[in-house]
Amino acid sequence: MTGSLTSTLSAVVSSRAMLVVATSAATTFVHWLVSRRRKRTLAQRVADLLCQYIDPHEQEAAPVVRLKGPDQLESIFAKNDCSLQLGGDGTALTDDELYRACSLVLQYSVRSGSPMFFNQLYGRADLNSVLGDWVASAMNANVHTFEVAPVLTLMERHLLAHIAAALGPSFVAEHDGLFVPGGALGNIYAMHLARHRAAPATHEGGMWASAPLVGFVSKEAHYSYLKAARLLGFGSDNLVEVETDAGGAMLPSALREAVARTVGSRRTPFFVGATAGTTVIGAFDPLRELAAVCAETKMWLHVDAAWGGAALFSAAHRGDLDGVELADSFSWSAHKMLGAALQCAVFITRHAHALREANASQAAYLFQKDKMHAALDAGDKTIQCGRKADMLKLWLLFKSLGDDGVARRVEHAYALAAYAVERINASDGAFVLTHKPSCTNVCFWYVPRSMRPLLSAEHLTTEHPLHKVAPPIKAALQREGHSMVGFQSVGGKPNFFSLGVCIDRQRLKGSCGCCTASDCSGRRVAMKLL
Repeated sequence: MTGSLTSTLSAVVSSRAMLVVATSAATTFVHWLVSRRRKRTLAQRVADLLCQYIDPHEQEAAPVVRLKGPDQLESIFAKNDCSLQLGGDGTALTDDELYRACSLVLQYSVRSGSPMFFNQLYGRADLNSVLGDWVASAMNANVHTFEVAPVLTLMERHLLAHIAAALGPSFVAEHDGLFVPGGALGNIYAMHLARHRAAPATHEGGMWASAPLVGFVSKEAHYSYLKAARLLGFGSDNLVEVETDAGGAMLPSALREAVARTVGSRRTPFFVGATAGTTVIGAFDPLRELAAVCAETKMWLHVDAAWGGAALFSAAHRGDLDGVELADSFSWSAHKMLGAALQCAVFITRHAHALREANASQAAYLFQKDKMHAALDAGDKTIQCGRKADMLKLWLLFKSLGDDGVARRVEHAYALAAYAVERINASDGAFVLTHKPSCTNVCFWYVPRSMRPLLSAEHLTTEHPLHKVAPPIKAALQREGHSMVGFQSVGGKPNFFSLGVCIDRQRLKGSCGCCTASDCSGRRVAMKLL
């Protein structure tokens, strides 16, 4: 009897325990299901918000910026129960609050997709490229080995082959490359490979194992070269800025003289960083002539085509890059003129094994030689480990446009720049070009009535009253939310505006184009100043 009772009680206890476990499991499942539905609902709402945001009609109708100061932004988010600050009571936000935060981020950030955004050399992202960015983020892909990124690895290889074909036979015969996080990193890769070729002992012994190395760039080259010189250890004193012509292109004669001075000082010239489309003026360095100078002293020639590289894909403008096939390496930012979603940049060299020789560390937990498809692993060629799937963005862009569509997009940007020049030249002196147009860069002054006609424009300096005109005009345009246009002083000239025309700037041909807007705001602001 006792045994039977004990057995019964044990069964009851066991049943209750199983019930508790089952109840707990069911509760957990319900919570997971509710959470999944909750997250899915939030994801759908944000996806709808993003689809509306990137709609071209929405981009044209909305202001470029709803300008607010730091304190105002902090206050706006706090009042909407999604403070920018972290910490405090640490309470998790609700779905509605998270959605509101996403909406506010979009509302108070600069709308670079607007036709009136000219602040830097990028603009509205190609919609198919944006989709590639979304897909890549959803996959959370890491392109370091074939086994975890098989399709993306093949995409990258095919894109590099396509770019090599555009560069010319020397790249087709033998090349290697990577998608890198921006054109600046492309320049660093180039200088790094050049140093390894010129002084391979630095691989183990550092800069002490080499005579002083000297690199050369133009005075208009990108500032990333300066950072690369510091990062790689040969220092800014050993990065020589070479004189340019009036249009901002490096002078081969000046380069040859600078190299001769370096050799005379018992230093080793090893690198020339040419530019195809300088940031402000849009100048193209004479690559064929520079390649001849490099051949004389066995220097590595790199072409920073972050901006102007898109001209490769247009027969009408390919001549801007004449001689590029003679370069040792080439970098291009597809997120600039061509409009790929940020960031999307490529580095390619015609020396097939240079990347691996300079960078490989053969980490045993990733790059086992006896696993399947090990030869396709790209990670050991990089100076990173993890890499985003930027190649998907460019692959979808190329596939959606086709070669002819890519060419038309480039030619459209050049045509719009030419149209802006026509408008400036027809402005009766209200606008004056500061430089001969190059690439799709249009540099100009707005000239207040009191300064017209502007005489001896080529001799003006920052001492001229015109130097004070651009900054308040830009500020007025920002406050109004109408447009954003960059300004700067180059070569001692007074501040001037610079338009870098990217894709789909159709409104340049409309009544509210940038020139008209600057004229309106310029008159109003300049009259107060002058």
